[in-house]
Amino acid sequence: MTELSLQYVTRPSILKENAPLLIMFHGYGSDENDLFGFASELPEELFIVSARAPYPMQPYGNAWYAINFDAEMNKWNDNEQAIQSRDVIAKFIDEVKAAFPVNKKNVTLLGFSQGTILCHAVALTYPEKVRNVIALSGYISPDMLPDDLETKDYSHLAFYCSHGSADQVISVEWARKVPQFLNSLSIKNTYNEFPTGHGVAPQNFYEFRSWLNKRLEK
Repeated sequence: MTELSLQYVTRPSILKENAPLLIMFHGYGSDENDLFGFASELPEELFIVSARAPYPMQPYGNAWYAINFDAEMNKWNDNEQAIQSRDVIAKFIDEVKAAFPVNKKNVTLLGFSQGTILCHAVALTYPEKVRNVIALSGYISPDMLPDDLETKDYSHLAFYCSHGSADQVISVEWARKVPQFLNSLSIKNTYNEFPTGHGVAPQNFYEFRSWLNKRLEK
């Protein structure tokens, strides 16, 4: 396995070169094998890479950044760690493009929960590295974004966003702000909710797979 900035697993494409690339980013406390379960059900032409977050947790699992709690159980994100992870992912995308026979202009990021928050941050900070974003059960954190959003070219980007209407971990109200944020930057986006908690319902999976298929045909 080629050594890159992050630990990862891959599923090669049926294409020998110029394969569309899908990179997966798991949620808080999980690892690279979590979302990789989707791989066998996704288009065979995709070259799939599933990454492990850089911060190990005890007794197991990994995080893209720490979530801290105070005595009143208010929680807050370690934004410094989050921004470091954002930039590590940007570097990792370039490393994957260099290491594998993929189409450097056809890159999709897929995230769940904390992984989604990072996918939003990466795509909005480094739009030239990404084409599509599949954002499951997450939200946009303005603290992880640069100040010059209005100067960037997002014209090629498209987002598929979804959330569970009964999500007990990340409020659906946070997710509902995402489309208006993307609209304010004139970014193409689709948003849908499913009657589920903090997870991906089967119909959610089929919908984002269909959305991705259509984007791959363009």
